[in-house]
Amino acid sequence: MSLLPLEEVPGPLPAPLRSPSVGRLARRALSLLPLLLIGAWAATDWRAVRDGAARLASADPWWLLVAVVFTCLGWLTAAVVRQGAVPERLPPGLLLASQFAAGAANHVLPASIGAHAVTLRFLQGRGIPLTRATASLALYSLVKPIAKTLVLLVFLVAFPEMLRLGELVPDGRMVLLAVGVTAIVLVVAAVLLTVVRQLRRPALGLVQTALTDARLLHTMPSRVLALWGGSAAAPVFQATVIAALGTSLGMTLSWAQVVFAFLAASTAVGAVPAPGGIGPVDAAMVFTLVAYGTPMGLATTTVIGYRVLTVWLPLLPGALVLAALVQRKVL
Repeated sequence: MSLLPLEEVPGPLPAPLRSPSVGRLARRALSLLPLLLIGAWAATDWRAVRDGAARLASADPWWLLVAVVFTCLGWLTAAVVRQGAVPERLPPGLLLASQFAAGAANHVLPASIGAHAVTLRFLQGRGIPLTRATASLALYSLVKPIAKTLVLLVFLVAFPEMLRLGELVPDGRMVLLAVGVTAIVLVVAAVLLTVVRQLRRPALGLVQTALTDARLLHTMPSRVLALWGGSAAAPVFQATVIAALGTSLGMTLSWAQVVFAFLAASTAVGAVPAPGGIGPVDAAMVFTLVAYGTPMGLATTTVIGYRVLTVWLPLLPGALVLAALVQRKVL
């Protein structure tokens, strides 16, 4: 029997080192990506941030504190609504941290894609299957506009003498455009499901899962209260931030008028896919405040201050929390 030289004896193959290092680099890149996007966004919109911060410096500090409190309540409400959309109990601290981080991602990508992506990863990390996590996002996205519309109707009934509805209703062209866009989306979805067979089974499975979870959730009073109550409270809290900021700057509109103005503005342009609603909602909000008699300069200052307080100030901390959650493999 011939023996191989010692140096030619085959030994165990070395453990692959490429995958862990690649995964580590990818995780670091994902951690730094939000900060890079924030830097690029700040460079393009630095004047608005600087002017808004300067105007807030001259505002009443007590009313600013009220605005800060309701801004924080907005993050808490988002976490409550997310919990209401899944039957499983989620860890409260991590859930709140994920929604704070989702707020940063939401203001970078349009149509809430960033916030949904962060939440989807968080739910999967808690052991919820992809189909059920996606169904939870669909339920969340469906309930929020319905709850906002119900709140809008409540304000119309409760404060008819203070609400100038005629000046805030969009004209026929805007309504026709919204109906047309909705019809196109539905037709495209129907055609894709009819023609592309590979999409049919996952789509039907997603719908079935969503209906099953929705029925289960609505047998749990705590989830119903969290889902619908939180969805109704969220736009009211956002509008209260604007009302407090406006009051701190000298705006004389009542709280009910500001809340209705925000509900009408965000509903009218809510379908426009802008990051965090920035741009279309801002313009619509300024228009509605001016329609109630607020001077254009004061209305613009109030809306810019609202964006600085709710978007720019928490954006960097939110990105840091997002990076920390990615590093700890929570996301």
